[in-house]
Amino acid sequence: QVQLVESGGGLVQAGGSLRLSCAASGRTFSNYAMGWFRQAPGKEREFVAGISWNGASTYYADSVKGRFTISRDNARNTVYLQMNSLKPEDTAVYYCAANGRTYGSTYPAEYDYWGQGTQVTVSS
Repeated sequence: QVQLVESGGGLVQAGGSLRLSCAASGRTFSNYAMGWFRQAPGKEREFVAGISWNGASTYYADSVKGRFTISRDNARNTVYLQMNSLKPEDTAVYYCAANGRTYGSTYPAEYDYWGQGTQVTVSS
């Protein structure tokens, strides 16, 4: 089992920044590729960003490319999502997730463990 706890969400004006954190506990964190997803009201959960086991590779949804940065600190068992130039359409609950089998997946069903989510609201 891997337990994931997100933090860092909040209310920010358009153009502002937030940094989300996801602290992991349980099994060896460095064995898992990690991803960030988000879900807006009435919409399906969508992929935002992913990072490989050692942090050497990252990938992003087109909607956030150039604005968001995913990173991880395996010594601290934590993955981060730096969000800059935020837009109202970024408003959603953001979730981190762990994938122990593959790197590069954008499908929620392929992730094994999930956090409880943190709300991000961007006002116009």
